Amino acid sequence: MASLHFVAGTVELRGVDSALGGLPAEFAWDPRSACFRAPASSYARLVLGLRQLALAYEDQARAYPALDFGLRVQRAPRPFQSEALAAFKQARGRGLVVLPTGAGKSHVAVLAIDHYRRSTLVVAPTLALVQQWYDLLRASFGVEVGVVGGGEYQLHPLTVTTYDSAYLHMENLGARFGFVVFDECHHLPAEAYAMAARQCLAPYRLGLTATLERADGREALLHELVGPVVYRKEIVELSGEYLADYETEQITISLSPSERAEYESERAIYTGFLRAQGIRMSSPQGWQEFIQRASRGTAGRRALQAYRRQRELALAAPAKLDYLELLIETHRDDLMLVFTQDNATAYQVSRRFLVPAITHQTKVSERSQILERFSQRKYRVVVTSKVLNEGVDVPEANVAVVISGSASVREHVQRLGRILRQREGKRATLYELVSRGTAETFTSERRRDHDAYR
Repeated sequence: MASLHFVAGTVELRGVDSALGGLPAEFAWDPRSACFRAPASSYARLVLGLRQLALAYEDQARAYPALDFGLRVQRAPRPFQSEALAAFKQARGRGLVVLPTGAGKSHVAVLAIDHYRRSTLVVAPTLALVQQWYDLLRASFGVEVGVVGGGEYQLHPLTVTTYDSAYLHMENLGARFGFVVFDECHHLPAEAYAMAARQCLAPYRLGLTATLERADGREALLHELVGPVVYRKEIVELSGEYLADYETEQITISLSPSERAEYESERAIYTGFLRAQGIRMSSPQGWQEFIQRASRGTAGRRALQAYRRQRELALAAPAKLDYLELLIETHRDDLMLVFTQDNATAYQVSRRFLVPAITHQTKVSERSQILERFSQRKYRVVVTSKVLNEGVDVPEANVAVVISGSASVREHVQRLGRILRQREGKRATLYELVSRGTAETFTSERRRDHDAYR
């Protein structure tokens, strides 16, 4: 009799002839084991295929139980959350839900878990988000929740893990969960994380994100790993009624004459080296090629130094910090998040204005304490580089200042999203400080290419 087995992140179909046809295309005959084999993610398609072939089989692959509990705390969904859940169910429990930061994507996931009642693994990019999911699931379902990652390895029917830990452990865990939720799923197409998704047997898959598109275009891979986009709403569609009203303001800052002269001089050295070497920074390998060639001689090292200096002059111009001082004073009754591209600028702001900084070097306990005091209005301003771009809940913040950032549209939308949690009477403002006549002008144009800024 045919049988299914989960083996190291794959599904094996045993007890059938190698000439058997009608199986999903990804199943290949493995002569070493005398069976058909495919990534574990093909499990659901295989089961459907065997049913269509009317082939009797014994399922020894799935090791996930049904949940014998449901939601302990019932919270009425907003209309768009109900629509998202309905669309996900219509897609047979496989698909992507794209909603702005602050719109309540996690509540859609909780409702989906309650509907399908299968043991569930939630995968999140950071330990801070793992903690948030852990708290949410415990409060919502009233049961113990497992954690894999950050030095912990506890498995329960509801378990939360990081993408990194999923990659490390999925070949062993992949059969234990019937439902997997990929939070901030735009991370998933990375090669290692995609492997973890393929090693997971779960037939039900939900991807959550506010910013689906990736600079490398690999978001197309999400259709295979999770499913199609089943529901999408943009910031402009929900602001006012479900998200805070907001406005964005771009402020251009002029370099001083001496700064301008130094900027032009350093940039000429940098761009001259690129031309001499035939390096196109717009190409996918441009940066790597520049670093490699810059390490080979004095001219290259000088070009790298020039690149860093012209970038420093544009991204952290003294006039930007002078204007930030004005904004801090103007918004002295508000709660402000200040975003920078690098840690050095974040610490510079922290020292000058005596405000706490959060970077990837900040310990989890210290970060938690800073955000708690921020929400209690003991701190009015917090400066950060990138770690608050996604997933961290700071509902009281209503002003954001972007001193510098990358050209990523996702990053810019995430930063806006940090201040859009709704509360009565709230109106949010995002300021973007851009050095006039520098490469940052082009960077700003690229990252603002989103409906939220039009």
